[in-house]
Amino acid sequence: MHRPDGPSTASSPDPGRRRAVSAFAQADAAFLREAWAKLGGGREISPLRGPESGLVMVRGRAGGGGAPFNLGEASVTRASVRLDGGTVGHSMVLGRDGTRATYAAAFDALWQVEAERDDVESHVVTVVETALADADRERRSETEATRVDFFTMMRGED
Repeated sequence: MHRPDGPSTASSPDPGRRRAVSAFAQADAAFLREAWAKLGGGREISPLRGPESGLVMVRGRAGGGGAPFNLGEASVTRASVRLDGGTVGHSMVLGRDGTRATYAAAFDALWQVEAERDDVESHVVTVVETALADADRERRSETEATRVDFFTMMRGED
């Protein structure tokens, strides 16, 4: 039942799908192509829209909570596909890689197929999330190694 004072549950995005779509969008095109060869089961990917490249405005906030400001533009590529079973998937990836956008959309569609979800989660989403976490940990470690601690010593009155 839709309540006029709050959002409908039908329009609330599935957090599991949101997480999966984020992983697909950040994955490497070669990884997605190889994973599709293993998990796609010979399914045909039919393009509905795109892939098409364009620009989006990136906005930021000073300190994470200040007033929003326009940071600049970023290239993105979006795609919408339909698998031969009728499931539709969508993607938007940073950059101008149409192949990556197409496979990301295909995995979004495959993730929506209940019988395929566990395989997609374990062989694609988890692998991508682990690789991203490892890269982030390595980047933080390299940054920490170059950190300089500044301090001020007060001298007594001479």
